[in-house]
Amino acid sequence: MTPWLHIIGIGEDGMDGLTPASRAVIEAAQVIVGGARHHVLAANPKAETLSWPSPFDALIGELKARKGKRVVVLATGDPLWFSVGAKIGRHFAADEITFHPQLSAFQLASARMGWSMADLETLTVHGRPVEQMIAFIQPDVRLLILTTGEETPLQIARFLTERGFGQSRMTVLAAMGGADEARFEGLAESWDHVVPAFNTLAVECVAAPDAALLPRVPGLPDEVFTHDGTMTKREVRAATLAKLIPMRGGLLWDVGTGCGSVAVEWLRAARYTRAIGIEPRADRRTMAAENALALGVPALELVDGVVPEALAGLAERDAPDAIFIGGGLSVETFNACWAALRPLGRLVANAVTLESQSVLAQLHKSHGGDLVQISVSRAEGLGPLTGWNPMRPVVQWSLIKR
Repeated sequence: MTPWLHIIGIGEDGMDGLTPASRAVIEAAQVIVGGARHHVLAANPKAETLSWPSPFDALIGELKARKGKRVVVLATGDPLWFSVGAKIGRHFAADEITFHPQLSAFQLASARMGWSMADLETLTVHGRPVEQMIAFIQPDVRLLILTTGEETPLQIARFLTERGFGQSRMTVLAAMGGADEARFEGLAESWDHVVPAFNTLAVECVAAPDAALLPRVPGLPDEVFTHDGTMTKREVRAATLAKLIPMRGGLLWDVGTGCGSVAVEWLRAARYTRAIGIEPRADRRTMAAENALALGVPALELVDGVVPEALAGLAERDAPDAIFIGGGLSVETFNACWAALRPLGRLVANAVTLESQSVLAQLHKSHGGDLVQISVSRAEGLGPLTGWNPMRPVVQWSLIKR
């Protein structure tokens, strides 16, 4: 099949920055889709011009309705890097589309800053919760961020300052490669620039001596979570995440999520992960939502329901890659979870009470896997001296679906 749909990346230099082949495709197009600025950068008076539809998901229908015509979709920079190209590509056969990449905002920003792209983190908050960048705040890390608008750099400056990174150096780059290219620089703690709405932000994280150190490796301190005392504690949580094995794009069901500590750590541990927390208590769902927002993973989805009944609808949506049962443990809950789990999926269940531990012993006998007891003691004051204060032992059962 000859491709009829062309997705062309374009920069602030417009047609002058395109290859001859890309220019020829635009000049021959019958339909051109893009934002207002795209149509100014690549004007073709002979073509039908379409703006981005609202809602944006309607774009796929608009494109399918024009199959057979010479259709061009214009995107800023590289259309396959945090852009519209990936979304379109999921709905059409590969032989229907030709992609025409352009320098991305990340590449241009990296060149302007003199930073090696191999040594920094790239992320987008464009049209997404700005709080998700919080998970990337660490000492000496360099970030390139596609922003949502003119207010985004100030929001990020506040996040940095609140966490002890107020000395971080921030640079906003706008209209890169165009006649109106602009640059704004300052420190997070004193950021007061008014910047163009369409911009890319570069951040060089600088930590104060008392800065919050929150690694992406599981095992965050218990005190960074809002909780009511019932939660998977730090040491057990780290062991739990090790058995759940977070992977890029993986989906976790956190059954009996409580304050959401396991789900939050799952989302922080690998990029583009997803998590659904099932919790019948409204107060705990509120805590989980607050923790997800404060720790940079606002995409945590929370479901009001009692297991195993609440799992029926979830199983119809998308099979999970991992399941943690921290509450509501029963043979019936396990059976529902096991049936929903993908092949090579990981299931971990923790138990503190003798009754729940008995259930795990029964399941281990019938299904195999690893059954371990985790005992942790923490040093605490004992009068003028120091002694060990043991936590309740936790029995953990884990297995992989083969």
